[in-house]
Amino acid sequence: MTERWTPSSWRAKPAKHLPTDYPDAAAVERVETELRRMPPLVFAGEARRLKGLLGEVAEGKAFLLQGGDCAESFKEFHADNIRDTFRLILQMAVVLTFAGGKPVVKVGRIAGQFAKPRSEPIETIDGVTLPSYRGDNINGMDFSEAERVPDPERLLKAYAQSSSTLNLLRAFAGGGYADLHNIHRWTLGFVEGSPQGARYRELSDKISESLAFMAAIGVTPESHPGMKQVEFFTSHESLLLGFEEAMTRVDSTSGDWYDTSAHMLWIGERTRQLDGAHIEFARGVRNPIGMKVGPTLEADDLLRLIDTLNPANEPGRLTLIGRFGAEKIAERLPRLMAATRRAGRSVVWATDPMHGNTRKANNGYKTRPFDRILAEVKGFIDVAESEGVHPGGVHLEMTGQNVTECIGGAREVLEGDLGDRYHTHCDPRLNGEQALELAFLVAERLKSARDGLRAAS
Repeated sequence: MTERWTPSSWRAKPAKHLPTDYPDAAAVERVETELRRMPPLVFAGEARRLKGLLGEVAEGKAFLLQGGDCAESFKEFHADNIRDTFRLILQMAVVLTFAGGKPVVKVGRIAGQFAKPRSEPIETIDGVTLPSYRGDNINGMDFSEAERVPDPERLLKAYAQSSSTLNLLRAFAGGGYADLHNIHRWTLGFVEGSPQGARYRELSDKISESLAFMAAIGVTPESHPGMKQVEFFTSHESLLLGFEEAMTRVDSTSGDWYDTSAHMLWIGERTRQLDGAHIEFARGVRNPIGMKVGPTLEADDLLRLIDTLNPANEPGRLTLIGRFGAEKIAERLPRLMAATRRAGRSVVWATDPMHGNTRKANNGYKTRPFDRILAEVKGFIDVAESEGVHPGGVHLEMTGQNVTECIGGAREVLEGDLGDRYHTHCDPRLNGEQALELAFLVAERLKSARDGLRAAS
């Protein structure tokens, strides 16, 4: 793509999964104009900082942990929910850092992850057919004609909720809540209560010993304030391009365009057409960009997409997020990883083990089996090692709440339990215990790989 880019040049391209049935086009334009006047949610310097950290991941010097809600909602917006998800990501990061021996870059699916592409534009219940629910920033979840009408005013509410969420996250990240000792104490509580606690105790004990040693030599949160602060970044799928365009501003220090709605944006599996609107928009903003990569993508097409989104081959600019399914990853991922390695493309390879492992339970609930999620993560690491590529990170749909949406785990959720606390507005999420358990199990695999490298050297 050599044509000139502008924040609105995507409008000349074919666009999929954008709502086209707003009843009042003038109201949409009015809302987008108002959003252009709103303050940025994030700053260009923060996005550049994240790109630098992701560059470390691309070079095998760090690991990416990206996680959060499938889709945020207005109804469940609460400080406790934000706190619990933030805490869960920090707990997982400590476990992964210690096992992998590398810093973990922490990115939330939060403060903007509202809209979701849907497989079908309509749904039918008891003979009544209505437009599908597409996320709280488009329409309502309740199955009624009034709720399912797209309303542009919801974009303003989503902006306000994202702003409030970011304010709270910044307070948590810099105000002492993220103290490393607090995080580890919370994790010890998980280990003590888990049916598989004995398996995780060795690693948690080693973390305890390390913290005790550091305190003994005077390395404490009081002497080293960095021990009670973290860098935390936000991300969401760049789906509603009118909103993203309205939030795109010129950075006064560099003269580059940045989408100030989030530090990192990603393009979904359903919207990554090379000649499409979503690729066109993403190629012009300087934020770190993610792109979902699935089993239908061919290596030549992947390289063309990479060259469009990252023509300068900048480390940290582009993260490829594989979503294959546990059965397909060993067959489809190797040729894609091999292609990027042979071509010398600097990308972060991460895995999304959630979307390819979704199935419908016998009682009708959409769910994801924990063992299949774990199998895909392990398969990702195995393929990366065999192809000489750094397994750069994981991308998870999860929540700090005690939901029953994914089956399995040490404290096993059965199909019959799904109706107990099935609260998701879209796809099933790992609950807090399942997500932390997954971190321990992935840590075991990373530690094994690390020990193998030491033995080989």
